[in-house]
Amino acid sequence: MLLSVSTTRRARRGMVREWRLHVLSIFSLAVAFVCLGAALLVVTNLHAVELRWAHAGRASVYLKDGATQDEVDSLRLALARVPGVTAVRYVSSGDARSEFGQTQLPRPGEPGVTTAPLAALPVEAFPASIEIDVAADMPDAELADMVAKMKTLPTVDDVETYQSWTERLSRLVRGGVAASALLAIVVFAAVLAVVGSTMRMALQRRRTEVEVLKLVGATDGFVKKPFVVEGSVQGALGALGALVLLAALFLLVRGRLDGELASLVGVSPSFLPWPVAAGMVGLGALLGATAALASLRKLVAV
Repeated sequence: MLLSVSTTRRARRGMVREWRLHVLSIFSLAVAFVCLGAALLVVTNLHAVELRWAHAGRASVYLKDGATQDEVDSLRLALARVPGVTAVRYVSSGDARSEFGQTQLPRPGEPGVTTAPLAALPVEAFPASIEIDVAADMPDAELADMVAKMKTLPTVDDVETYQSWTERLSRLVRGGVAASALLAIVVFAAVLAVVGSTMRMALQRRRTEVEVLKLVGATDGFVKKPFVVEGSVQGALGALGALVLLAALFLLVRGRLDGELASLVGVSPSFLPWPVAAGMVGLGALLGATAALASLRKLVAV
């Protein structure tokens, strides 16, 4: 316990004495961790969107042009009796063109956005469809089986379950994870280089102090411990500073895009989960301590 208190006191004294050097090191580490944190933030939100759209909860059954009203009504009634189907709605070609041709409500001070080119298309350009809402707990296998059976019906032209979008998002998330891994390697190298250089400079500045400690019989471990603590603190503060900066930028951007993005993808943007944020701080501390210890491996020679 006494040794721990002594080590902490010596590390604090060294950081206060050379605060400019340590502040510069922490700033450099924060820049590196901002890159890693931003990549993790993007991957986290993409994964949330992927989970949201992994089960879209709806399907569109596009009907052939020659489908009669009796055939459409029979198909609607049959679909309504399928377990897991919560709602069935018929959308005619005219209704589909009307939905695409509606003018979006403008925001205060902004002009409205119209889809006039789509509204100008003939009714035949918009296929009639039956929109199906399915329960959130409906297994994908049952949905795929229902889709396969509907595609064999003579009145059905095609069935869209929007799974292709989920597959695209999955590939995008995998690419983001790969990019984050590469950034993590870059961050690891940056932490080792920055903290190692800082500790070597601090060691040179305290050369006399270290020599005196060695003359009075201090062990290598006793001399190294304050430097290791300083390196750990640098790494942790660098990661923490990056998280604070990312949180400020996230709140600024979220205030402008939250409503639009949520309505577009069905998921509100979220910040890094606390285990990920805590892991970044812990990783920074571990890397800082490792870099400091590695940079002092030749202390005996000093």
